[in-house]
Amino acid sequence: MKKTLKLLLITGASGAFLGACGGGGGSSTPPAVVVTPPPVTDTAPVYTAGTFEPATTFKDMCETPRAGRADQAGSTLEEKFWLRSWTDETYLWYNEVTDRDPNSIADRIDYFNELRTARTTSSGAPVDQFHFNIDTEEYEARQSGEASAGYGARFRLLQSAPPRDIRVVYTQSNGPAGAAGGFRRGDKILVVDGIDAVNGGSTQAELDILNEGTFPTVAGVEHNFTVLGTDGAERDVTITSADVVEQPVTTTSIIDTADSKKVGYIHFTTFSPFSSEEAIFTAMQEMDAANVDDLVLDLRYNGGGLLAVAAQVGFMVAGADETANKTFDRLTFNDKNPTTNPVTGRALEPTPFYSTGLGFTVNQGVALPELNLERVFILSTSGTCSASEAVINGLRGIDIEVILIGSQTCGKPYGFYPTDNCGETYFTVQFRGANDKGFGDYADGFLPNDGNAGFGEEVPGCTIPDEYQGALGDADEPFLAAALQYAQNGTCPAATVTKPAQSKLQSTFSSGLDMMSDPRLATDEFLRTSRIGGVTDDVIVGEQ
Repeated sequence: MKKTLKLLLITGASGAFLGACGGGGGSSTPPAVVVTPPPVTDTAPVYTAGTFEPATTFKDMCETPRAGRADQAGSTLEEKFWLRSWTDETYLWYNEVTDRDPNSIADRIDYFNELRTARTTSSGAPVDQFHFNIDTEEYEARQSGEASAGYGARFRLLQSAPPRDIRVVYTQSNGPAGAAGGFRRGDKILVVDGIDAVNGGSTQAELDILNEGTFPTVAGVEHNFTVLGTDGAERDVTITSADVVEQPVTTTSIIDTADSKKVGYIHFTTFSPFSSEEAIFTAMQEMDAANVDDLVLDLRYNGGGLLAVAAQVGFMVAGADETANKTFDRLTFNDKNPTTNPVTGRALEPTPFYSTGLGFTVNQGVALPELNLERVFILSTSGTCSASEAVINGLRGIDIEVILIGSQTCGKPYGFYPTDNCGETYFTVQFRGANDKGFGDYADGFLPNDGNAGFGEEVPGCTIPDEYQGALGDADEPFLAAALQYAQNGTCPAATVTKPAQSKLQSTFSSGLDMMSDPRLATDEFLRTSRIGGVTDDVIVGEQ
């Protein structure tokens, strides 16, 4: 809900000015009292093009101060002046932002959305597709891993308006969707609580039923579905919504190949919330115990998260010998800050391959497992973004072979420190990352090098369409099957398709409690979520 622009006019204290009218001595007429109103002083900030006061001048000056926070009484205008100065101080491309008068746009979010570069990449995609905001309370709940209503399923709206195509991408074992009789990967949703999910929703009431049934906001409510399975058969599914916690690792498996090798598989969905550290630590311990010869890391739906966790993943894949004294990711800020992090105020130092727990959910100093692999298979789509891409780039920087199976990644070598102001957490690109070799130019993403060349950084591998067929972790699932074939003989499946046009995520996201306090908490997360319990790409909409 938009807030009306409100200026606070602060005036001095009222005073009485006394004037005496003198007559002759002994006059009994009292002196006249003349009351002059104090001058009205408008202390609202004044816009001067090209002149920026320090962002601290306006920080936490809020139209609606929150109790128990640093908020002070202020105005929407001051919130916009803070956004303007903060952008000028920390935005990576600050000198490409049009300096707009905060008075010219009433809403603070509308104003924030204008504070970005309009430049495009060589493919024609916007350089900055990663500029967004989220309510601070929701953001903090997500980062801390709080449960929220849902099914523990990820949905993909291939078409959100009629004829709709709503698919189940995967389910979590800790949610009702993953239980017997629940959803299966690839299910197409046909009916939700009696409403045709494909062509229905002609009224707002029907759309509300579709949205609440698919993305429930309340736990403990039963919803009824008819779905079309990948086997071509329709079936009815009844699921009761529950409070579900996001599960960073949903599936692991160990596959024995025909040539007596062991291939490990990990489906890793996010580098946040903080529980992601423990989840990937445990999964890598399983791979280490099995003494795997190869690893398939499924990042096709992983929109990113904490760079520190990505650096831990790089270490666990490559091991101590290959990562010793090497840089996982070196951050560069804008040209106003060549040697100092403008957010933390600390001297710039490269991010190493972290070899121990960092205290998110694995105790500090606990040694991480080491697989000591010379190569890794990464499953990717356009949903593979940010910290996921940092793993690809970081490992390539130390000559660990990365083999990409799937499609082109999103293209985000950038990151930010999510910053709260007056109840809204803002994400604006503040740094660019590069690997040990100094490479970070993948704004059009990484893509497999088979088939027709496209924009982006080519990596050895196979282009495979994601059609939501087969259970994740099953050797016959097309992405994993392609990785196993390539591991055995270096070839791609005959059904490899021509590279599709690059698809960029457009999204809003989540992550971190206090990204200002610790450089390890820098995040490049760009994950599209509706709620932790039910993750999606869009909401259902009516006719277009």
